[in-house]
Amino acid sequence: MREMSADEFEKLVIDELDALPDDMVDGIENVAFVTEDRPEDGSLDLLGLYDGIALTERDRYGFGELPDRIILYREPLLDISADLDELREQIHVTLVHEIGHYYGIDDDQLHELGWA
Repeated sequence: MREMSADEFEKLVIDELDALPDDMVDGIENVAFVTEDRPEDGSLDLLGLYDGIALTERDRYGFGELPDRIILYREPLLDISADLDELREQIHVTLVHEIGHYYGIDDDQLHELGWA
């Protein structure tokens, strides 16, 4: 799947985020979910990124802190997806993976759980 506008992609991400189980997303605080075309290095290798400090590594988190970010990259996700159904699945897996990082789950654990 090669083409989809940024607005259409963002809507898919929102739909997949809304479809996640409540117990996964209810504890998320001060996190912005954003979409970008590609990672800063311009590659197609990275599907998503958690940009923040995991809950397990925070000393304290107070008023006025900038939000953490979970970024999904449109072009890499489109590049690995053959069709719309596969794109939805890849968005879902990427969201779960990056939310896992927010909760302090590392890549090895996510791989063992099937989310890497």
